[in-house]
Amino acid sequence: MTAPTPLKIREQMFWLTTERGIYWENESVLILADLHFGKTGHFRKNGISVPHAVYKEDLQRMVELISHFNPKKIIAVGDLFHSADNLELSLFSKIRADFASIELILVKGNHDVLADNWYEKNNIRLAYGIYSLSDFNFVHDPAEIPANHSSFYFSGHLHPAITISGIGKQSLRFPCYYFTEHEAILPAFSKFSGTAKVTKKKNNRIFAIVEHSLIEINN
Repeated sequence: MTAPTPLKIREQMFWLTTERGIYWENESVLILADLHFGKTGHFRKNGISVPHAVYKEDLQRMVELISHFNPKKIIAVGDLFHSADNLELSLFSKIRADFASIELILVKGNHDVLADNWYEKNNIRLAYGIYSLSDFNFVHDPAEIPANHSSFYFSGHLHPAITISGIGKQSLRFPCYYFTEHEAILPAFSKFSGTAKVTKKKNNRIFAIVEHSLIEINN
């Protein structure tokens, strides 16, 4: 795994990774968003051929992050799963059992529609709306963040991406981390997901994930 990029937020140390996750060092927490596990199985179930390898790659990246940071807790800010239970989620359950000592908190998103007993069986603690830890808050949709707040929020849902233009009107879009003074929007962890374009604004910071590099966008 590529060496993570340090970022200090309110005197706390965070590490941004090219694997689409943030590690909060002070609390030993791995923060992820929009994993959409089971999405490829959902598409295949509906007659759209999507390689199973896409899902396995996402799971493997999660395992690599866990193995690298050895967190005490994982906070998923919504859409840990994509739809109703399917055969792909049995593989997630096996991996979850391998890391049973790690507390897994899911701030429920709009796609998290599994029955409550499924989460309970897989040792997943559910949070609704806004979840708080220390001086930081976690919510799925940034639209749910209160107006004129002074706290710091981590969210997902938007799948942010930045378009980088080159010579000859060529351009490419890359998933990114998007930071404002009081908020951070994480890229979708799932590589099988759409993106929403964001633009650089004054005093905001954008870190684009370009293959195995993390590049801060300055203009």
